[in-house]
Amino acid sequence: MRAFLLVRDDREFLCHPGEELHTDLGVVDVPEDPDRGQVVETHLGEAFTVRSLRGPDLFDHLERTGAPMMPKDIGIVVGETGAAADDRVLDAGTGTGVLAAYLGRLGADVLTFEARAEFADVARENMVLAGVEDAVEVRAGDVTEELDELGSFDLVTLDTADAPDVVARLDEHLVAGGYVAVYSPFVENARASHEAAEAAGLADVDTIETIQRAMDFDERGSRPSTRGVGHTGYLTFARKP
Repeated sequence: MRAFLLVRDDREFLCHPGEELHTDLGVVDVPEDPDRGQVVETHLGEAFTVRSLRGPDLFDHLERTGAPMMPKDIGIVVGETGAAADDRVLDAGTGTGVLAAYLGRLGADVLTFEARAEFADVARENMVLAGVEDAVEVRAGDVTEELDELGSFDLVTLDTADAPDVVARLDEHLVAGGYVAVYSPFVENARASHEAAEAAGLADVDTIETIQRAMDFDERGSRPSTRGVGHTGYLTFARKP
C-alpha cells in the first residue's frame, strides 16, 4: 500500500509504510502493508484505523503551493465534460495538482503544465502521493510556447491568467466533440474565456458561477449556513463541434 491515513474520530494522520508516526496519543510503528480497516495501536494503546486515500483526501493532504481547486468544482468539470478513462487531457496551471490527480485517478492520460519550476517539483511529489505518477506528466513551462507541438486532446482544462489566449487557439487541439473547461477566480477572465471560445467557433459555450452552501439544522429549524464562503470561482465550458 502507498501512503494512507490513520484515523480516529476527528484526527487523521498521513502515513507512509514502515515509518514511525508521532501523535498526541502516542507513537505508532506504521505497518509496511496494512489492510484497509485494519486497527493499529500507539505505544499507549490508543487505536487508529487504516484508511486508503481517496479523492477528497487529496485536497487535505497534498502539499499546497497555492489555493487548490475545490472538490465541488472538480466534480462539475468531470460531470460537464464526461472526463473518463483513456481520455488524453491537457491541463495548464497545475498548482498543487488536485485536478490533475483526480483526472489521473479516473484513468485519463494527463499532461499538465506549471509555469514555476519549484511548484512543478512539488506537484510531481504530489502525483506520487496520489498514486498517479504513471498517468500524470508534470511539465514545467508555459503551455502557450509548446501548444502547437502537443497534438489533439479529448479535454483541455485551464486555470491560468492567459486562459483566453489558449482557448482562442484550441480548435486545432481538440478532437471532435472534445471539451475545454476554464476555471477562473475572477469574472473578467471568465468573460474573456467565454468570448474567446465563441470567436474560435467552439460550440455549447457556457459560463457558470459555482456556489456551495452547507445546511444548519437545530431545534429552531433548518437554513443555509451563514458561515464560510460559498463562492469559489467561475467555470467556462465549450466543445468542439
